[in-house]
Amino acid sequence: MQLYDKPHFIHHGAVDGVTGSCHEYRIADDYAVLIDCGLFQGAELSGSGSAGSPQINFAINHISALIVTHVHIDHVGRIPYFLAAGFDGPIFCTTASATLLPLVLEDALKVGVTRDEKLIQAFLAKVRRQLVPCEFGQWQALPAAGAAAMNVRFQPAGHILGSAYVELQHNTPGKKGYKTIFSGDLGAPYAPLLPAPRAPYAADEVVIESTYGDRLHEKRRARIKRLEQVLLHSLRDNGTVLFPAFSIGRTQELLYELEAIIHRLRGQKIHQNLRWDELQIIVDSPLAARFTEAYAALKDCWDNEAKQRLKQGRHPLSFSQLHTVASHTQHLDLVQFLARSKQPAIVIAASGMCEGGRVVNYLRALLADSAHQVVFVGYQARGTLGAAIQRFGPSGGYVDIDNERITVAAEIITLSGYSAHADKTGLINFVARMRHKPKLVRIVHGDVAAKQALAQAFLQLGINAIIAS
Repeated sequence: MQLYDKPHFIHHGAVDGVTGSCHEYRIADDYAVLIDCGLFQGAELSGSGSAGSPQINFAINHISALIVTHVHIDHVGRIPYFLAAGFDGPIFCTTASATLLPLVLEDALKVGVTRDEKLIQAFLAKVRRQLVPCEFGQWQALPAAGAAAMNVRFQPAGHILGSAYVELQHNTPGKKGYKTIFSGDLGAPYAPLLPAPRAPYAADEVVIESTYGDRLHEKRRARIKRLEQVLLHSLRDNGTVLFPAFSIGRTQELLYELEAIIHRLRGQKIHQNLRWDELQIIVDSPLAARFTEAYAALKDCWDNEAKQRLKQGRHPLSFSQLHTVASHTQHLDLVQFLARSKQPAIVIAASGMCEGGRVVNYLRALLADSAHQVVFVGYQARGTLGAAIQRFGPSGGYVDIDNERITVAAEIITLSGYSAHADKTGLINFVARMRHKPKLVRIVHGDVAAKQALAQAFLQLGINAIIAS
């Protein structure tokens, strides 16, 4: 193996937007590893040419391992295509991610590939054989790296359960122990359930996301208060408060915060005919229900605050007012019931960007009625239905859903502080607080303005930064 003087970075996604994360890290003509293998969404789905295709349109014979930072679909959704293209090497991820990944891929296959249960189970069995679960903070040797002696280590990223930033360490002709860090998606400090990410000690290069590279989030105490105020305002007229949310991560965070509000205000009235402890919370997503069960089973990964609530006898992901909707028939009946009755309820439904999933049926039924609210608590990528509602809804505009034009009369609310991504300050601190700063920061996974703002901020701190292409 003839090692390159410096590693090569080839980005197969998440350079022109925030989806499709897939980064090839190549240290020789015949040796590379792949960090994430995600699907494109929204405007990034089709683009021009094959930019947004789920198919694997790059050579893979030299790729020795796949490393997964976390299990959101925009980071793992192309794995079925990657394996179908012939990859049979190890898939390294954290122990929690190894539990969650088969659930994500099973759902992705059923939605986008096949309903054949035998094929799906055969594929999942193959994935499980290739998985290499890793504990946080422990170096793991990567296969057949020769003189490069490449190792990987996962550190908590605080984005969703099991999420990690990745440290790669190997030899180059000019340096022993060359270190590169891939941030994956970094979480916001003080996010519910999860410990906040800590800055690494040192690196030669860093590849960092920039989703909110030009924005700052509200502090957690302020955003919880805003959530409470939004609910008080929204439930005055007994409509449905609809939260489009990803099945993993955002749904569990919302449940955690809602349980806290209800626990604190139990017995008090939302209005004359409704107390907080009478309010119905509905999770309408079988996948989200399965993830919530997995989150509960993996409570050893929770932060100290969440563990303390358990010791108090509280169940932040499984409380008395929480109901889950299993069958599709129940789902359709509930949509029509809420649209007809205007019974007060909070509904959390996937998907988070309103691109398919059960939330679309709610939007079709509720958007034209001013009694209801849609509350966005996550990033809406360009070209998604969620982005269109967020843009045109507040001014009484319209959106098209399955070729049907729907005027938006429902109130559209955005709680940006609930993002599971670090904001500009968090991203800067991830690098700036390193004891030994990197020689170069490569910026990915963001819209143009966010990447430019983050690059400028690093340069002002004397940290060399470029926007990856």
